[in-house]
Formats: sequence, structure tokens, C-alpha cells
Amino acid sequence: MTTVAITGATGFVGRHVLDELAKRDLNIVAATRRPVEDRPRYANVTWVTLDVASVPAEGFRLLGQPDVLIHLAWGGLPNYRALTHFEAELPAHYTFLKQLTEAGLKSLLVAGTCLEYGLRSGALVETDPTVPVTSYGLAKDTLRRQLECLQRDRERSFAMTWARLFFMYGEGQASGSIYPQLKQAIQRGDARFRMSGGEQLRDYLDVVEVAQTLVSLALRRVDAGIVNVCSGTPRSVRSMVEQWVREHESEIALELGHYPYPDYEPMAFWGARDKLERLLEIQ
Repeated sequence: MTTVAITGATGFVGRHVLDELAKRDLNIVAATRRPVEDRPRYANVTWVTLDVASVPAEGFRLLGQPDVLIHLAWGGLPNYRALTHFEAELPAHYTFLKQLTEAGLKSLLVAGTCLEYGLRSGALVETDPTVPVTSYGLAKDTLRRQLECLQRDRERSFAMTWARLFFMYGEGQASGSIYPQLKQAIQRGDARFRMSGGEQLRDYLDVVEVAQTLVSLALRRVDAGIVNVCSGTPRSVRSMVEQWVREHESEIALELGHYPYPDYEPMAFWGARDKLERLLEIQ
């Protein structure tokens, strides 16, 4: 039976990925940085405590000597500008993943970010150059390049899928994100919801669909390289918020233009989905 390990298993995306994995005939090892009392319970999931920044020499064994690793762990979010992303997170995650591949890991899926593209506008394709303008985007992009170099040095002894995540929403999202902020405002009975002008175009996916996609990609165990995990459809932030308001059957009014647009993102960008579609067709 295939063994799949997952880091960041109690995070926003990780909980949904774990739920999707648990539906399948797999041995699953879920890793968290520290013990969590309310962690989900599944018959085919074993929980382990593992800090990427201080992994013991037997880390591969601790993770159940997995056939596949889904690596979602990353600290310092949602502060995308924090220097800790490349000063602390980057070297820790590279050392951790290098150790596992040296110990025998053969297939790896790592969560990347659309912020690796920087200020590029329009439909973003995996072959586009990356020019990140945030510490987080730079750290992720550098980790990808390091792992690609490691693959070449090892003559591709391990397969890697670099899953570039775009914008997600759903249950368990960090409270500072727009979707949970809106839900909280509706639950409080607020008359108005403050937001930006909302005209920026983004690529949104429900986190449940993101999780299903990540699991499908990981279990293929192919050396896919960079893959945009996205809808492929641009939507304005305003239209998404209006949709969520309707779904919650709320009459809350939108106070548009209260917040400025982020200066680390272009006004209009979304992911090209062609490569993802081809990979998902592989049986």
C-alpha cells in the first residue's frame, strides 16, 4: 500500500488535503510542528510531531519512509514581506527536503505560490520568467530552483511537482483573509463591509477543489515540474465578494475603496490551466 506523508497537515490547505487523502486506500503520516489537540482523527492516518527547522537524522523513517511527500508547511504567513522567509524558512526547508531525498524519498509535491511571478499581468504560464517582489515569493522561487539543481545533481533520483497555488477560499482560512472577514461581518450583523475598490482580477478556487487537485497530482508521482493550481478564469474581487454575500443570503453593503490596492500584486493576473488539465488526464 502506498504511504503518503504530509507536512503542514493542520494548516488551511493541509486539513483539506488530509481529508481528501483519508478517503483513499493509503497509509498516511501527517506531520505537525507541535502537538495539536483538535487534530482530525482518521483510521488510516498516523500523526507525528516534526519541526522542519530541526529535523532529526531519522526524519525519513519518522515520516513512515513515504513513497510520496506533500510538503505544505511554511511559516511567517501572511506577512509576505517578512525577511524571515528567505533568512530562516528557505534554508530550513531546503535542508529538510534534501535530507529526505538523500534518505530515499522518490516523489515530492511542494506548494509554491503565484507570487513567484511578481508583477506580471494577464494569464500566467508556467514557462513565464519569475521576478518575485516579495520576500515570500523570492524564498519560494529560490527553493524551487534549489530543488531543481538538486535533481540535476542526483540525475533526477526523485520526481517533483511544484504546485503554484493562486487564490483560495473556504473553511479554516486565516481570519485576516477577505472571505473569513466577510463571514464574521455578516455573523455580527454589520451593515457595511469595508474593502478595496474590488476591481482587481484574480484567480479563485475553493480550497476543497485545491486539495483534490493536489492529491491527484501527488499520487501520479510524475516529474511534472511547475504546475499552476488555478481555475484559469479571471474574476474581480468585487464579484467574488458579491457572490459570497449572496451565498450567505446577506444584505450587507460593500464599502468599496476603503482600503488601497496591494502594491505587490498587479491589477489583473490569473493562471493558465492547460498544463494542469493535461496532467489530470494522465491515468
